[in-house]
Amino acid sequence: MRRSLLFLAAAVASLAPSSVPAQYQGGQLDPRYVAEAQRDNPQIISEFGGAETDARAAYVGVVGQRVGAYSGIANPGTGLHFTLLNSAVENAFSVPGGYVYITRQLMSLMDDESELAFTLGHEIGHVAARHAQQREEVERELQWQLWPQIEVGRIFGGVAAERAIGSLITAKLQTLSFSREQEYEADTLGLRYMTAAGYDPEGAPAILQAISRETALQARVQGRNNRKLPEWAMTHPLTENRIQRMSADARASIRFGTGTRNRDEFLSQLEGVYVDDDPAQGIIDGRIFTHPDLRIRFTVPVGYLMENGTDAVSIAGSAGEAEFSGGRYRGSLDNFIAAVLQQLGGDNQRIAIPRPRHTVINGMAAAFTSVPAATDSGAVDVSVAAYQWGPDRVYYFATMTAPGTGLGPFASMVNSLRKLTPADAAEIRPRVIHVYTVRPGDTVQSLAANMAYRDFGLDRFLSLNGLASNSQLRPGEKVKLIVYGARRS
Repeated sequence: MRRSLLFLAAAVASLAPSSVPAQYQGGQLDPRYVAEAQRDNPQIISEFGGAETDARAAYVGVVGQRVGAYSGIANPGTGLHFTLLNSAVENAFSVPGGYVYITRQLMSLMDDESELAFTLGHEIGHVAARHAQQREEVERELQWQLWPQIEVGRIFGGVAAERAIGSLITAKLQTLSFSREQEYEADTLGLRYMTAAGYDPEGAPAILQAISRETALQARVQGRNNRKLPEWAMTHPLTENRIQRMSADARASIRFGTGTRNRDEFLSQLEGVYVDDDPAQGIIDGRIFTHPDLRIRFTVPVGYLMENGTDAVSIAGSAGEAEFSGGRYRGSLDNFIAAVLQQLGGDNQRIAIPRPRHTVINGMAAAFTSVPAATDSGAVDVSVAAYQWGPDRVYYFATMTAPGTGLGPFASMVNSLRKLTPADAAEIRPRVIHVYTVRPGDTVQSLAANMAYRDFGLDRFLSLNGLASNSQLRPGEKVKLIVYGARRS
């Protein structure tokens, strides 16, 4: 699978539209890549939390087709496909077969339709310019380099080792960005497409500025909310110089300041969109992870960061790494732990596994054990703690720590896992976007008090709306708030 991930975090055009070579004009998509995109689409959607299927998703498709009509791609109406993903990671990406994806979290940062148009246009530009094909050899070489690392990495997939291998390769490919020239070309093409479609090119630097603000904000609150920075923020920081370059290119357009922004329609589509985690996938709140549907709760140690994935929660800190996962399983905890640990050695190697110790944790039967392992970085202890959640369900932590420490740094986390009561689960609600019309007397401070966060409420409100602390709000204007909403039925 070849994806053009992390579209905007590295991308600010410095080339004028006239500087894009003639060959970057789309044309017929390669049937091989089209077939591959069709095959992989369900897996991509699953990995990113599922696809939205409501009016908001249809709206994204309409904007994408409007922009894609100017891409030069043959039959864009049937060749290009747009998906809104139910993911809490700010991201947009494409595959060379013409499939373009954007997450709801990235969409929540936008302020109008022109910003969405540029976002989709940039990704269409990667497809039209065949950037992924140009990088294919580099990616293939990288995958071969990864194979020696897979055996150690498999432990964090537990009995689902195939998922772990896929995640390892995907993570590496996510950090393999396009060249600067390719990103500039995609930005230039995106700007060209959106302008031809009638949009105000000011939307291009505007979304880059929104991402820059969010990156800076997340860096400030990272240690407080125990959530890992998204990949685009860690690997592709924006710079003011890049934003200024894009601003200059947009200002050079005769449509600057006069094209379509369609803010009211965009905000109406944004109303009610989930922000951060979907309760159906579990929620990170400070050091606590809760999953109301599975009725799970645990707390990570101080200073450790969590990342919520579709199938697992990853935890990392200075003294080790861990993963929480599980699912249906019939059999003893001893056999389950052995199956997880055996993945470390692969199919052709048997591991001597100490007999697990049995205990009771918060009313649940549990068992745990540790084995020494060798990695490229040196010796480690790999431990598994498993819990009998029901007659046919087991959850577990897999940890990697310094040799001789076993579960040590994660002992409090292992002992914190418990079942939520129905009442506790019912109280967990999602954060959603609410579009608010400013009234007389409203200030940024008074509105920020309504933000559904325990900390950095003012900072989050200002970043979300591109405001300063001394901004004067005008009655009748619309701003975005993040409030608690109702869960999907």
